[in-house]
Amino acid sequence: MPRPHLHLFDAVGIELEYMIVDSGTLNVRPIADVVLRDETGAVASEVEHGSLAWSNELVSHVIELKTNGPAATLDGLAEAFQSQVGEINRQLAPHGARLLPSAMHPWMDPHAEMVLWPHEYGPVYEAFNRIFDCRGHGWANLQSMHINLPFSGDEEFGRLHAAVRLVLPLLPALAGSSPIMDGNRTGLMDSRLEVYRTNSRRIPSVAGRVIPEPAFDAASYSRLIFTPMFADIAPHDPEGVLQDEFLNARGAIARFSRGTIEIRVIDVQECPAADLAIAAAAISVVKLLVDQHWTDTRSQQSIPVEPLEAVFLAAIRDAERATVDSPELLQQFGVSAMSLTLAELWQHLLREVAPDPSAGFDWRPTIDTILRRGPLARRITDALSASPDPAELRRLYARLADCLASGSLFVASGSDPDA
Repeated sequence: MPRPHLHLFDAVGIELEYMIVDSGTLNVRPIADVVLRDETGAVASEVEHGSLAWSNELVSHVIELKTNGPAATLDGLAEAFQSQVGEINRQLAPHGARLLPSAMHPWMDPHAEMVLWPHEYGPVYEAFNRIFDCRGHGWANLQSMHINLPFSGDEEFGRLHAAVRLVLPLLPALAGSSPIMDGNRTGLMDSRLEVYRTNSRRIPSVAGRVIPEPAFDAASYSRLIFTPMFADIAPHDPEGVLQDEFLNARGAIARFSRGTIEIRVIDVQECPAADLAIAAAAISVVKLLVDQHWTDTRSQQSIPVEPLEAVFLAAIRDAERATVDSPELLQQFGVSAMSLTLAELWQHLLREVAPDPSAGFDWRPTIDTILRRGPLARRITDALSASPDPAELRRLYARLADCLASGSLFVASGSDPDA
């Protein structure tokens, strides 16, 4: 049955990825296949559960929850995702396992612990592994939220892609959740994006500079992105297994086959309520840009990769404390100042966003908490000593697993998230 013809903001798709870990040690457990079973009990790469679906991608310790097709609104999705988190935890419990949130496992050794998903799509994953060696954090240890936004035709694509490019570098300020890797502080608020942006360095055109090139119709996108990428990988992929639009690893990718742009730079949070609040904030700002609230589409399309990349790299390091010092970029958001921190810019943007009854839930208090206390990465590091030992990390990440199970924001012990 063909997909319905969806236009800008007619619908949204949300995907959330979580790690499966041992209930006691919190070490990764590559057992996604114990819950990914169809009605006959056979292992399946995707299983429908009402309005959501469960699936796996690449490695066997990760499970993805996603909207089962386009959702008309974000209304009710946080509750739906939370309910399914509970169901997965119930199915994992007899195996001594549970789900762990945040964008990176804090002490996983991917070279020793990575297990590829061996079932459906196995040949695709084996091709990725052969070419890129997936035994690294940039492939085997990263969990994110993806937001899928629809478009129809080149005109809508050009408007949406221009807006999404401008918003991408701002998102780690809200969503960074990966300050720990290999059992240590990395000095970055978004270590996932740091390893992600270099995971395909053997063939650099696969990820580019993460911020997509200024391509605003299908022909220019093919010329600037698809054609070079497919040509570069062809000698390594003689069977053509990976010569598809899914090979594109930029921070937002065009899926012309399904008429969507997929945003991929958002770390998964401690609970679905936080993820959906960030999604609502991001979509609201994208919509203002598409509606030409501050500048026209032509002006938005004129912004090259370089200033966006500079903000993106600063946000990976410093999240909400990073500085935007490009007046040209700030003007796209109606800001006349020469520079602002990302926290200040987000505060400005959210003052401009009118209440949207169609969102169906009040996401602003959660975003206010994030802006006041910092993204999850900031709250994690604030709760840890300068050089946390394994026991301290285990206690903190057990609290994060409890936040996911209960659907609550992570805050310092004894504090009030809404204070």
